[in-house]
Amino acid sequence: MIEIKNISKSFEGRDVLIDISTIFEKGKTNLIIGQSGSGKTVLLKSIVGLIEVDSGEVLFDGRDNRNMNFNEKKLLRQEIGMVFQNGALFDSLTVEENVRFPMDMFTDKTMKEKTSRLNFCLERVNIKDSNRLYPAEISGGMRKRVAIARAIALNPKYLFCDEPNSGLDPVTSILIDTLIKEITAEFDITTVINTHDMNSVMEIGDKILFISEGKKCWEGNNTQIFNTRNKKLNAFVFASPFSKKFKELRLMEDDE
Repeated sequence: MIEIKNISKSFEGRDVLIDISTIFEKGKTNLIIGQSGSGKTVLLKSIVGLIEVDSGEVLFDGRDNRNMNFNEKKLLRQEIGMVFQNGALFDSLTVEENVRFPMDMFTDKTMKEKTSRLNFCLERVNIKDSNRLYPAEISGGMRKRVAIARAIALNPKYLFCDEPNSGLDPVTSILIDTLIKEITAEFDITTVINTHDMNSVMEIGDKILFISEGKKCWEGNNTQIFNTRNKKLNAFVFASPFSKKFKELRLMEDDE
């Protein structure tokens, strides 16, 4: 579980995050949504620790990352997996070298142990016979799968995904969503996803946090979002490519 308490952040006098509090639950897919410039990316980076907040607390199972010493932060880093927006694979490394990279950095495992783990991770994301290929030699969807395999290589307690469906076609996006949700439940991970994809929201949104202009405006799940009358949230949803389907479902529910 990750709990954030009253966190705020400003840049050059401009408030980007304003007194946000919420809980991201273990074993569930927790989504952060909002318009471009709403602060969702800053929020994700603040939770991970890539940005230091001005005030407030970020608690990882009760541990405040702001009060950790160097060794405690290093240990926490080993408990975190990260899937970046564009995959962020190393072009000069093969698929298996990319997945093995965090184990090389943070563990004393033998090569045999690391090879066993990386093959398990690649098999879990449904990639076979690609160990020796380079990122440029595989599709965008496969690169995202490799990025997920790398993110779970250290068997993390916490998984962060920044726009995991960015640049993918709808079919591949659904496959990536399903994979993330399955891994989250299977390994009982606290997963936090920053996304603008309303299909992801409706398919895997166990917990949804909507922020607007740096403030928390709504939170709930992918069932409750159908019934909300939050004007800012509805404006965001109806402006998305998903809006037609969403409106049809809303009308169906209103007619019942």
